[in-house]
Amino acid sequence: MKNLDIYEKYRSVPKEAQKEIKGGRMNGKTDINPMWRIKCLTEQFGPCGIGWYYKTVNKWLERCGDEIAAFVDIELYVKVDGEWSMPISGTGGSMFAAKEKSGLYVSDECYKMATTDAISVACKQLGIGADVYWQGDKTKYDTKSQGQSESKTPKHEELVGLFHKEIQRTGKSLKWFLDKYKVSDAKYIKSADLVECINMLKQIPDKE
Repeated sequence: MKNLDIYEKYRSVPKEAQKEIKGGRMNGKTDINPMWRIKCLTEQFGPCGIGWYYKTVNKWLERCGDEIAAFVDIELYVKVDGEWSMPISGTGGSMFAAKEKSGLYVSDECYKMATTDAISVACKQLGIGADVYWQGDKTKYDTKSQGQSESKTPKHEELVGLFHKEIQRTGKSLKWFLDKYKVSDAKYIKSADLVECINMLKQIPDKE
């Protein structure tokens, strides 16, 4: 198997598996049907539990004011040429208790939804749905200055700045992230991991 075989095979997402997100911070972005990812994994590696599987390694709740977000860490494993891969990590999040116009809404499916999100993050690292994420990153993080016709991919130091901005906005623990990636400073976290952290933090409401 060549390095880009899986990436190139599953980078494109069929239209029927795409849905435009309307409203909220992700307005205008594209949501991918989670079953399409399962189909890709099954087609490439075999049935779940035989050719691929995932393990939940951590799940927790984070409170911010009256709202509570649920998070899940998973490790995805795939079998290639009879050999199991190293763990492919993914962190996902979903709201457990969210403020709505009618009051506080509590979801009993928060961990299930966070797990689905974590699987999508792990699959992204294999290149599954890459074209959608590539465009999403461009619209989400790039800024256009006057006279620019094209977006610029943010540099590593810009991602570090965005990461610190989200940490300050949410009041979340910087040490937790540094420990997770086993680094002494956020500047040592890889760009792809910083994007993942920023995405996760953006789902958390502002601290009070």
